[in-house]
Amino acid sequence: MASITYIDGDWHEGNVPVIGATTHAIWLGSIVFDGARAFENVTPDLDRHCERVVNSARSLHLESPLTAGEIMEIGLDGARRFGPGAEVYIRPMLYADAGIGLLAPDPESTRFVLTVFEAPMPDGAGFSTCLSPFRRPNSETAPTEAKASCHYPNSSRAIIDARNRGFQNPVMCDSMGHVAEFATANIWIVKDGVAITPVPNDSFLNGITRQRLIGLMRADGIEVQERTVQVSELQTADEIFNSGNYGKVQPVTRFEDRKLQPGPIYRRARELYWDFAHSA
Repeated sequence: MASITYIDGDWHEGNVPVIGATTHAIWLGSIVFDGARAFENVTPDLDRHCERVVNSARSLHLESPLTAGEIMEIGLDGARRFGPGAEVYIRPMLYADAGIGLLAPDPESTRFVLTVFEAPMPDGAGFSTCLSPFRRPNSETAPTEAKASCHYPNSSRAIIDARNRGFQNPVMCDSMGHVAEFATANIWIVKDGVAITPVPNDSFLNGITRQRLIGLMRADGIEVQERTVQVSELQTADEIFNSGNYGKVQPVTRFEDRKLQPGPIYRRARELYWDFAHSA
């Protein structure tokens, strides 16, 4: 995987070592990141991803040394270095280098690093899913308002469990047992032509691509409902698909033992997103 890393004002090839054994982030988890896409010579919502990483840092009591606009310019520069049409992932990251006392991060020690690496876009063939036994936390038990690295071991074990059972990306519930999201993306179901997605309840990120799709579909005349989604609805949904930065909009082709086909709402949502990306 070809990659470049921006650290301390310069670009470097490959996976550059940036964290030492006593760095606060490596042993106490004070690290946030975000991900944006460059593909087909576009970088949709890159500005919002850069704003979110700055806001995520504040949620963990970090303070970005760069503005969102400055981070965006670095990301654009990195993407251009891969050439026209490159399919790359742009990942800004902020972490605490030092702490105050035993646990608290020192906001003044916050460091910035940005990596750009080759990541081919998924082709839209779809993926299989199942219900995970692992749940998403709420805001009383984790900093769920942030895209923080500390959340991802829980998602990782959900994915490992799903893959051991022959599936690719599981559905996770919130602490109350309602559908929250996939392990790596927001979830959508379709019933009778209505696009339905769980209402944000502090157990998952209100994704940037999710928000974008809601606006695009409503403007296109598609009814969109943000509400509590029951697990039983996955068994009766006409369509299931995801939205997220890595693959943007991807269909589910199997839930548990149910086979599904990419449906008309998914196809229209994907078309609307691609049209937006190329017009932004």
